Amino acid sequence: MLVIREEHSVRGSAEEEFDHALRDEWIPALARGGDARVGLVARLAHGSGEAYRMVTYSFARDAAAFGRLADRIHSGDLRRIAARLDDLRYEADTKLLAPLPWSRLQTLDLEKIPSDARERPLAIFMEDTVHPFPGKLDEYIERSGTEYSGGYSKSFPDVPRLLEIEAAFRTAFGGGRRAEIVLWQRVLLQEGLLHLLTSELPDEFRKPGRWMVDALALRDSWRSRLLRTVSWSPLG
Repeated sequence: MLVIREEHSVRGSAEEEFDHALRDEWIPALARGGDARVGLVARLAHGSGEAYRMVTYSFARDAAAFGRLADRIHSGDLRRIAARLDDLRYEADTKLLAPLPWSRLQTLDLEKIPSDARERPLAIFMEDTVHPFPGKLDEYIERSGTEYSGGYSKSFPDVPRLLEIEAAFRTAFGGGRRAEIVLWQRVLLQEGLLHLLTSELPDEFRKPGRWMVDALALRDSWRSRLLRTVSWSPLG
């Protein structure tokens, strides 16, 4: 399975029109043929970054399916609606991703992803983008799986979890910056976000043996963004 992450910089005056085109035209049209589906549709939460930014995660069955999808967009039945979306946005920044070996999400039954608009509760995700040091990508992938994924709940079993990692990806060859990891984390305790924003990291997390410290040998920066799903996101 390949994952297509697109970040859409939408024209502010065309936001509603873009929503309708994406929901009512692009999502159903993309699903025809069975090669791919749009899965997650989310907005960059207000106050956490640039205005009028939407992020979509789409899933292609495999590399061959991705190739057929590209042909449909460049010269086939998706060409018209792709051009229409371009008219309603300034740009779309695209990454091609593949699941990490330890990611809970490895594949999806595309036929079970809805291709029509259905109302569902909103959810908040924290999307972390990590750039390991040169030469440290493979080690970061391995150690993040053993030390970060599930590490918080193991170290602090009596503390409610703020986040749950639902998927972890790396850029596929030719699909973006090579040494890049993307974590897709559901926010379980929304009230915990306020504490996270208004409090210093507890000293307990700053000791050797904790991932926040040990990972400094592999990377010393990452970017966190809060994404809020739309009510008609196929997955949420």
